[in-house]
Amino acid sequence: MAERRIAFNDVLFRDKVVLVSGGATGIGRALVWILARSGARVVTCGRSPDKLDALRSELADHGHEVLAVPTDIRNADAVAALFAQMPERHGRLDLLINNAGGQFPQAAIDMSANGFRAVIDNNLLGTWSMMQTAARHWRDTNTPGSIVNVVAVVDRGILGAAHTAAARAGVIYLSKTVAVEWMPLNIRVNCVAPGTIFTEGMAGYPEEAKKTFARSNPMLRLGDPWEIAEACLFIGSDASSFTTGEILRVDGGGQLWGEQWTQGKPDYFAG
Repeated sequence: MAERRIAFNDVLFRDKVVLVSGGATGIGRALVWILARSGARVVTCGRSPDKLDALRSELADHGHEVLAVPTDIRNADAVAALFAQMPERHGRLDLLINNAGGQFPQAAIDMSANGFRAVIDNNLLGTWSMMQTAARHWRDTNTPGSIVNVVAVVDRGILGAAHTAAARAGVIYLSKTVAVEWMPLNIRVNCVAPGTIFTEGMAGYPEEAKKTFARSNPMLRLGDPWEIAEACLFIGSDASSFTTGEILRVDGGGQLWGEQWTQGKPDYFAG
């Protein structure tokens, strides 16, 4: 990631302050790298101090400074403490990218109340806490802002992941709503909806299911975290200054053709 080609020039985010949640792995790690190389002053957060330390060290080895703050976004006080650090360190915030999230594959009928709630708390309520805290910061400082929420393509649901389908759909319609409500504050809100992306998170899925993931779109391949990161840069930057309330799908055409079963295709449908 220190050397991959960037589709945009390396000054697109020069001196911009960007906060990325869930930055230690997967799409978040790609976001931190591409933003740092594009001139941004990057702040990132996550629940694992060790992973954040490793990320910070890795970027420092290539001349990039990143503020990495252990934060559980499900905790409103922790989110408030995170945002309090940015004016002290960087003076402002220009872009928030809500990437943190997680889920596990399971049939909806077997999900426990606690399992369902855990995903909703993280993917929906945690994202909302970050969004509202950022919006209040921009309102109170009378400065413009941009929010990008990394969601999922939920047009046809997410088979075997009803909890995250509910959470991601909630984030999408939150985004559409506040894109209008917050426009008088000069705050843009958009979503990037990845298809099946090759990340560390795939390790938790059954091997039978993973064998079919590349056939869930007409390109017949998995997406790369870097491709999602570039999409986030585009829609979050001034290059998309006339865009708000939008969902940018980056899924290889999966919403048009193909299907994905996170636990493998049941015999009933396989025939």
